[in-house]
Amino acid sequence: MSQSGKKVLHIDKNPYYGGESASISPLEELYKRFKVPGPAKFMDRGKEWNIDLIPKFFLAGGESSCCLPALGHLVKILVHTEVTRYLDFKVVEGSYAYKAGKVHKVPATEEDAQASDLMGMFDKRRFRKLLLFALNFDERSPRTYQDVDPKKTTTRDLFCRFDLGLDVMEFTGHAIALHTSDSYLDQPCVETVRRIRLYSESLSRHNTSPYLYPVYGLGELPQGFTRLSAEYGGTFLSNRAVDEIVMDNGKVKAVKSEGKLFHCKQLICDPSYVPNRVRRVGRVIRVICLLNHPVKNTHEASSCQIIIPQAQLNRKSDIYISVVSYAHNVASDGMYIATVSTTTETSQPEKEVQPGLDLLEPIMQKFVSVSNLLVPYEDGRESQIFVSRSYDATNHFETECEDIVDLYRRITGAELCFGGSQRHNSDDD
Repeated sequence: MSQSGKKVLHIDKNPYYGGESASISPLEELYKRFKVPGPAKFMDRGKEWNIDLIPKFFLAGGESSCCLPALGHLVKILVHTEVTRYLDFKVVEGSYAYKAGKVHKVPATEEDAQASDLMGMFDKRRFRKLLLFALNFDERSPRTYQDVDPKKTTTRDLFCRFDLGLDVMEFTGHAIALHTSDSYLDQPCVETVRRIRLYSESLSRHNTSPYLYPVYGLGELPQGFTRLSAEYGGTFLSNRAVDEIVMDNGKVKAVKSEGKLFHCKQLICDPSYVPNRVRRVGRVIRVICLLNHPVKNTHEASSCQIIIPQAQLNRKSDIYISVVSYAHNVASDGMYIATVSTTTETSQPEKEVQPGLDLLEPIMQKFVSVSNLLVPYEDGRESQIFVSRSYDATNHFETECEDIVDLYRRITGAELCFGGSQRHNSDDD
């Protein structure tokens, strides 16, 4: 928004960057936050730790249109805004899926498919044909459709066209296309084809996995955007309470903070600032685990993603595992941070994530949190109060990208595009 010519004041009630998705350092602060005794004496180098409360990976992105789809947009946003000047990234070493009690590497290239033990010989050939179809698919060129109408043919019908088995459909939909439920199967296949292509293109850029993660953790991300905003005249006030949102005829007029009134024409915030404007649509459990070893069957990876597709455990929601380590300067030498998360479906959420925790044993210490998944009641166009959604259970930023793109469209009336100026009329500061 600062780059677009708007005057931006950022008020944060917290004394740190990142809100609910902050990176906590030193390690002792994490123990205090969760009211857990410790840490152990041999973990005395607490300042070497930066622990994400809500870890997320970045898809490296592909060569899709500058405006659509939203997938992979976070890296594009970072590059376009030049926030990358303040950040260093490392490639996540592996992407894995869970099947029949074991962890397997997710195939996304012809070579991976041939070597994969997720599929039998015939399934490998069929998956390869689907992969080639997605890689050659061009929405602007009907010649690449191969008699498939991408906006009418369902994903289920597309998978049946390639004669994919249920297991292949499962990991393709959830570990490659990154769908969070099975509703995609009965929707037009164009979105799934885009997602498969994005995953494959992202992987081709970095070989080991399609994901990136910042050195020193996700806390570097809000710091980078704050510095960028300051370059364009933005002001940041941290550790400052928001006492009241002042309205006038149904529209936001000002924000009152510690006795001062800050006038504004638009307000952007997360759900915690406007509890009366959001509703709960679910709950998310996250378990942060400290390990002194890599996760089994991940080829000693210093970082990786593991997805347990919902059907493997007769669930309605996938279970996600993210693993980072000393290699990203977020833990002491030889130490790992693994986080297991899912959308809760019962009154015993810890039991729901136990299959994920079992993959991480032995675990030195666990930190458990259960939070509400909140969404705004209205789109904000009338009140000019634009509220983001809560972070979901996924361990990648793709759903957050969709929210960012949608927020930008509602706030500015324009599409979030890359490659040209994002400047808008600053009369609406």
